[in-house]
Amino acid sequence: MTARVLVVDDVLHNVKLLEAKLRSEYFDVLTAMNGIDALNIIENELPDIILLDVMMPGMDGFEVCRRVKENPLVAHIPIIMVTALDQQKDRVTGLEAGADDFLTKPIQDLPLFARVRSLVRLKVLMDELRMRDSTGKAFAGDAGMEVSSTIKLDDAKILLVEDYERVAHRIMGYLDGAAQSIDMDDVDVGELTTENLGQYDLFIISLSLRKVDGLRLCSSIRSNEATRHTPILILIDEGDNERLIQAMDIGVTDYVTRPIDGNELVARVKAQIRHKRFADYLRGKMQKNMEMAVTDSVTNLYNRHFLSTHLENVFSPDNDKQANLAMLMLDIDYFKIVNDTHGHAAGDEVLEEFAERISSNIRSIDLAARYGGEEFVVIMPETDAEFALFIAERLRRTISDKPFEISTSKEPINVTVSIGVSIASDECNTKEKLLSDADKGLYKAKDSGRNKVCGFKCLDE
Repeated sequence: MTARVLVVDDVLHNVKLLEAKLRSEYFDVLTAMNGIDALNIIENELPDIILLDVMMPGMDGFEVCRRVKENPLVAHIPIIMVTALDQQKDRVTGLEAGADDFLTKPIQDLPLFARVRSLVRLKVLMDELRMRDSTGKAFAGDAGMEVSSTIKLDDAKILLVEDYERVAHRIMGYLDGAAQSIDMDDVDVGELTTENLGQYDLFIISLSLRKVDGLRLCSSIRSNEATRHTPILILIDEGDNERLIQAMDIGVTDYVTRPIDGNELVARVKAQIRHKRFADYLRGKMQKNMEMAVTDSVTNLYNRHFLSTHLENVFSPDNDKQANLAMLMLDIDYFKIVNDTHGHAAGDEVLEEFAERISSNIRSIDLAARYGGEEFVVIMPETDAEFALFIAERLRRTISDKPFEISTSKEPINVTVSIGVSIASDECNTKEKLLSDADKGLYKAKDSGRNKVCGFKCLDE
């Protein structure tokens, strides 16, 4: 996953060094050497992430960070503050100003890249939610309201996973007043025993657990539907870069190194809960805006009207992410035979189960919609051709490998699907062209025997 990174530092050597490191990992890099220029670039270019030096003449990094976070148009952009000062008070000041992380010079490559990629993943999710919220407003006529006026932190719930009782009580003392409740799980039996994990706003997990691998717990939490979007903050030893990289790859969202500074821990906890509440706010608002007007009553997926409006937003001049977009067009093979043989009620059961299997096998940032009849469309942001074809083949097997149970037949019935794939490009830069290319790929799949995946033009060569 690539991204556009803004590097802000008043020392040219530092700018060039970070630019070279980031470009070597295929990030697109913008640069600024003072706070005023940085604010102008942020408003005009909308970078995906900002690496911001603290010590700059005139307007320092703390003030730049505050101004960015006070501007609702750019407040969602993640900020990593960078400084030569290794003092806890500077970390806390930066986090309280709204920064998402704080790195100390000289910056080590692996933690830097892991942190950037983790925050870019977060921003991709936020961007998709914000775009869907914008689509919802177009339907609901909702003018919107300031997010800051709706987000509260005082009722948050935290689960601390730590098996050293003395350490756990010290951490809970640091967090006293930072949340409504802080529960502890000592994983004494080798796994989490806390019930209803979906109620928590944040998991704090020690990587020094004696009876269980903390990274395995993180992976389990991230793969659980109820906790997939819940932030995870790990407690890790200073210099344990290998496990830090593994944690970020798993989907851990933040970390605090030992020895733990209480003020930094509180600041990071509040930042992570704020991120979650913002995402929850957008999901809830999107759901409220949509209701039945934009969902298909049989499958509960988005309907064609929503899909059309969403694609107009995707291909608007203000959105620069079209080039990283893929589309899958799916059509159930011989669906008319299902209706004719088993009745339309059975056909609706197949459509409902079909939609469930599709939804369960795509990412949270992907969008699935019923295009009409037995045709469906999946929109996949930040996706190249190779990954799109891989997911399409996985969906094809998901449908064909397990027969469908229907109430009007004692025996399950076999269902297959044909899938066409298209990729946005310089030549395919409108919603009409994207749909047309996917439809041509679908026609090719049908024409070559059905139960196949075909891309248009070079995708399947």
